[in-house]
Amino acid sequence: MKKSFISMFITGVIIFMALGSGAIFAQTGYAVHYSDWFQGKKTANNEIFDQNALTAAHKKLPFGTKVRITNLENDQSVVVRINDRMPTRNSNIIDVSKSAAEKLNFVREGRVRVNLEVIND
Repeated sequence: MKKSFISMFITGVIIFMALGSGAIFAQTGYAVHYSDWFQGKKTANNEIFDQNALTAAHKKLPFGTKVRITNLENDQSVVVRINDRMPTRNSNIIDVSKSAAEKLNFVREGRVRVNLEVIND
């Protein structure tokens, strides 16, 4: 009983800290960037895709969600807005515009390990 209470307390503290900092969702995995072929094509929410905008595709996050992406290899980060969907079978966790990939410094590599945090404005 005591162990269960301590576990619940620690979980509560972690959730409180996360919500207090503005982060309500976190995920770690691999990011890739869109091919130039998608420039000018419609995204899943019917926007026209723009490689120069700070946008991204995610499997589940709602359209319009703002996400802080941190490159775990160089600690650079960028905030993007979700405006597209990825295939659910894709092993990457997010697909970003070329502009976002440039800010994260992984255009040449094409794929990098990242951490995602949903942020509140």
